[in-house]
Amino acid sequence: MKLNAITTIIATAISAIIAYCLYSWCKSDNQLLMGIGGFVFIATTLIFTISVSFEQPRTTTNIRVLSGIFFVLALISSLIFMLVQFNPPLYILINGIMFLIWLLIVYALKRANM
Repeated sequence: MKLNAITTIIATAISAIIAYCLYSWCKSDNQLLMGIGGFVFIATTLIFTISVSFEQPRTTTNIRVLSGIFFVLALISSLIFMLVQFNPPLYILINGIMFLIWLLIVYALKRANM
């Protein structure tokens, strides 16, 4: 696995801007949870979408497509939670399960060398 430093910095900066927007636009008491949780999920998936490459080109393509899909899901989930009053355990449960599913599939793809 190779990590491109420049695109990683750019992906992290984009994720920080998105997380700041989520934090500032969220009108509930869970602003900090939205900011930190959104940043972790969005940054991780965006970094894997544009910065990471693997030995096999097929593995790189599959993981980038998967990460792009989960990046969009993370954005949609964050936007929904930003607009709706929610309990912190519900946010952690939904986004945590989505993040762990993404991590499991990435691990399986990497291990299978697809």
